[in-house]
Amino acid sequence: MKNKFYKNTLILTAIAFGFVLIPAVLIQIKAIFFDCPIGIDSYWAQVLTLAGVNAIMALSVNVVCGITGQLSLGQAGFQAIGAYAAILLTTNAHIPLPISIVLAGIISAIFGFLIGFPTLKLEGDYLAIVTLAFGEIIRVVLLNQKSWTGGPNGIQFSTVFTTSLDWGATIAFASVIGTLVLLIIALQNFLRSTYGRAIMSVREDEIAANSNGISVFRYKMIGFVIASFIGGIGGALYAPLIGFVKPDLASFNNSVNHLIYVVLGGMGSVTGSIISAFVLTVLQEFLRFLRDYRLLIYPLILICMMLFRPQGLLGTNELCFFKIPDYFKSIGRWFSKKFGKKSEKN
Repeated sequence: MKNKFYKNTLILTAIAFGFVLIPAVLIQIKAIFFDCPIGIDSYWAQVLTLAGVNAIMALSVNVVCGITGQLSLGQAGFQAIGAYAAILLTTNAHIPLPISIVLAGIISAIFGFLIGFPTLKLEGDYLAIVTLAFGEIIRVVLLNQKSWTGGPNGIQFSTVFTTSLDWGATIAFASVIGTLVLLIIALQNFLRSTYGRAIMSVREDEIAANSNGISVFRYKMIGFVIASFIGGIGGALYAPLIGFVKPDLASFNNSVNHLIYVVLGGMGSVTGSIISAFVLTVLQEFLRFLRDYRLLIYPLILICMMLFRPQGLLGTNELCFFKIPDYFKSIGRWFSKKFGKKSEKN
């Protein structure tokens, strides 16, 4: 058992470091050697980093919709709270950016608790309407608090992500993807705990969970607060990456975009929603030559998905990275059988 545990831990650690370090090295190579054919330029580095932010927001929505089983249309509001909180804490309170990002997530979690306490007793469409109203309230407040938020003109935010020509793109990518990896690890460990299993039991059947002594409201609240924290972290990383934030970040359209990632990836599938966020973000850049017509791609993909695979890309399943070595071994055995017999005949 111990050998299997150490083997699985080593595999996951290697994969995590590979996702963070390999693209970061390629980005830095291109930043130093402009003519080098190997590397990722600053444009695609920003696209991949933005995809990482979108994946964090997809993770936030998935906790509410896929894991807790509640329909929320206001996660963009928590992203906006996190973004503005990170800016104000860094510029006005002069708190270092990494600490500001964590504090922004905590502030969003506090707002999630305050909003969830009176609203999570609602279900279905009623909860969706209330969370939608919350996002619009946040947007209107940000529009009118001009002294703090800059009003409709927004507020600029210069950090090492945007000011450093040599290291900015690399630091931004490593920070965002590294945070995404840490959130995935923390969430997966949480879901395997007693609290995580209780939340998933509430998702499957509230009446059965309640009859077994599980406090439905309590675990709904836990899931909602965790999702708010993750959404705040996503907003706090979005602000230094883009260097400019407007109140429209809390708009309904932004919340729907985050929900699309989860619907396509699979409600309840962490890896599915993350893959969907990366694929759709990169696809949108590939189709930029279509101009405004590229916005039609999302509805078409959604229609096809609802017709042929309504449960999403992975459904409630997860990609199992533990089987990667076995997969390569099976390929090796296939090659040895295929070409070994030919060599024996020759």
